[in-house]
Amino acid sequence: MPQFPSEQLLTFATVLSEGTLDAAARRLHITPSAVSQRLKALEQSSGRVLLQRSNPAQATEAGEVVLRLARQVAQLEADAGVELGLGADGPQLAVPIVVNADSLAVWFLQALARVPGDLNITFDLHRDDEQHSTSMLRSGTVMAAVTATPDPVQGCRVESLGVMRYRAVAAPVFVDRWFADGVDGGRLNTAPVVDFDRKDTYQWAFVESWPGASKAQQKGPRHYVPASQDFGDAIRLGLGWGLIPEVQCGPDIADGRLIELAPARPFDVPLYWQRWKTASKVLDVVSSIVREVSAEYLRTP
Repeated sequence: MPQFPSEQLLTFATVLSEGTLDAAARRLHITPSAVSQRLKALEQSSGRVLLQRSNPAQATEAGEVVLRLARQVAQLEADAGVELGLGADGPQLAVPIVVNADSLAVWFLQALARVPGDLNITFDLHRDDEQHSTSMLRSGTVMAAVTATPDPVQGCRVESLGVMRYRAVAAPVFVDRWFADGVDGGRLNTAPVVDFDRKDTYQWAFVESWPGASKAQQKGPRHYVPASQDFGDAIRLGLGWGLIPEVQCGPDIADGRLIELAPARPFDVPLYWQRWKTASKVLDVVSSIVREVSAEYLRTP
């Protein structure tokens, strides 16, 4: 049975978090040579190549298994520190979580702000589309995720958070130009549209939801704006139409800065919280707060 000393596991996880051996050395207050020696010893113990020495460094398939172990060991150490009342003197845990951009902009930071300081944790947030975030759970890169996937990743538990409601909107000048004769699937498909990035399929799914549009091809020009605030600003400035979370665009609709294109057709995205099954006071507290805050911003399914 291979032995995995905690300092080697910590070093391995830090290299993957920081991206390079030099950056990990600075974070751990040791020399790059010591980092390299610990990684070499870990690979010898496992009998596998664990790290791709790229920039940034990436885990191999075997390395992903060891990364999950490293995260779990760090989690257990931090939990022990909390239960022993060590506070700032206990081991500090960096909790990696993947969150979609809209949740991050609308409500998720509010949740993190409510986490008690005596847990002695930091957050390592990753941003990815909610349709794709579970891949980071599988690889061990993160301990928890806000995701649109209801099926639990192996080794994780899942619970419903609620529904993020979106509204299809555009600037008044854009509506005058492109939708003067009304809105339907065909007109939406030929008008310029704003997508968050090339993973963002929501605008196209909204077009497909209209009668007669399900077999259409994407026709309109597409702008890609990969930041939640900038995405909304691009729509407000008239670059194209798009879907914005109701809580973000509601005031703009009310004062006329944005026009809702299809008031009877909201676009709802169910969101779920997936986290490791490993018993953890830290993850239990974070999960409870995420559940509490999401209920304040999301609709009931």
